[in-house]
Amino acid sequence: MTDVEKNEPDELLDGETSAEDDVTPTVSYDVSSYGSDPEVEVLVSRLRRGDIIIPPFQRDYVWRQPEASKFIESLLLGLPVPGVFFATDPSTNKQLVIDGQQRLKTLRFFFDGYFNPRPDDKTQKVFSLVKVQKQFDGKTYKTLEEIDRIRLQTSIIHATVVKQNAPLGDDTSLYHIFERLNSGGRRLTDQEMRLALYHGPLIDKLKVLNDYPSWRKIFGKINARLKDQELILRFFAMLKNRHRYERPMGEFLNKYAAANRNLGSTELDELGSIFTRTIDVFDSALTARPFRLTTSLNVAVYDSCMVGLATRLIAEGKPEPDGSNVRSAYAALMGNQDYLEKVSRSTADDAFVRKRMELAVDHFREC
Repeated sequence: MTDVEKNEPDELLDGETSAEDDVTPTVSYDVSSYGSDPEVEVLVSRLRRGDIIIPPFQRDYVWRQPEASKFIESLLLGLPVPGVFFATDPSTNKQLVIDGQQRLKTLRFFFDGYFNPRPDDKTQKVFSLVKVQKQFDGKTYKTLEEIDRIRLQTSIIHATVVKQNAPLGDDTSLYHIFERLNSGGRRLTDQEMRLALYHGPLIDKLKVLNDYPSWRKIFGKINARLKDQELILRFFAMLKNRHRYERPMGEFLNKYAAANRNLGSTELDELGSIFTRTIDVFDSALTARPFRLTTSLNVAVYDSCMVGLATRLIAEGKPEPDGSNVRSAYAALMGNQDYLEKVSRSTADDAFVRKRMELAVDHFREC
C-alpha cells in the first residue's frame, strides 16, 4: 500500500450524500432464515477451510486472554453461550459472519494453540487458559484431559443463518441485513460493507487502483473508511450503467458491485486502463487539483468529468487529446450554470445525474 498518510475517516466529501439522507429502495425481498446447532469442532474446521468468512473491516480482535479463557471455560462446563449470526453468500454458498467474530476467533486460536497470532510476530503466544477453575488453569487445547477436549469439540453454538431467495440475480438484501445488524457502535460505511459482501476480483482491483500515483495526487491522503475506493467503483458503474441509473446512489453501486464482483481479468484490465488513462490526463492537463468547487473533492464533478473524458478517450479513431484542449473543455464545463446546479445540490437525483453526465460528455467530446 502507498505510504500516503490516511485521511480523516468520517468527513463527507463535497457533494456527497450521506447514507442517512439517501432514499430507501422500493424493492422488496424474500429472505429466509433458519437456526442450526453446529458443534464447535465443525465451526473451527469451516473457519480453517474458509467456508466461514470474517469480513476484513470488522473491528480487531479485542478480547484479552482472561476473557477468551472464560469463554472456553463456559463451553467446558456446559454453560450456555451467545449464538452467532451468519449471512449466506448466494454466489459461493459461503457464510459471512455478521455477529460473533470474537467468539469464533477465540475458538480457532485455542484449537490452533496460539493466542491472537499475527503474521509479522516473530514469536507467538501460547494460548493456555488463565483465571479459570483449577482443573483447567494453564491447559492448552492439546493438554486438556481427553474427556474435556471431547466435551469442547462437541459443544453446541447456536447459529442463525439468513439467505435471500428473491429477487433472483440481486442479492442486495444481504447489504441491508448487514447494515441494520451493524448499526450499533461505529457505523460501517457503504464501501466497508461492500468489501465484505461483494469480495472478489472487482473489489481487489479497486484496492490496487487506489494506490495509483496520479489518483493519490488528485484525491489526497488514503481514506481510512474507503471513500477513495468507492469513487473508483462509482466511476466504473457510471461509465458502464449511467443510462440505467436510479437512485439511491448507494443501491446503484451495490447492484453494480454484486453483478460484476467476479469480472474476468480482461474486463478488469480494460476498466483499470481507462481509469488510469483518464486520471493521468487530468493530472497532467490541469495545474490545480481537479473536481473541486471548494477545497474538497466534489463527487458529482468527479463522476461526470471522469465519465466525460473517459468516453472521449475510448472513442474509436481519435488521437489522445491535447492538454490545452482538455483544460479548455474543463474550464467551459465549470463555467456552465446548468452544470454547476447539477453538481451542487440533489446530486443523487436521477434527472440531475443524467444531465450532468450529458453535459460533461458533450464538453469533452471535441477536446
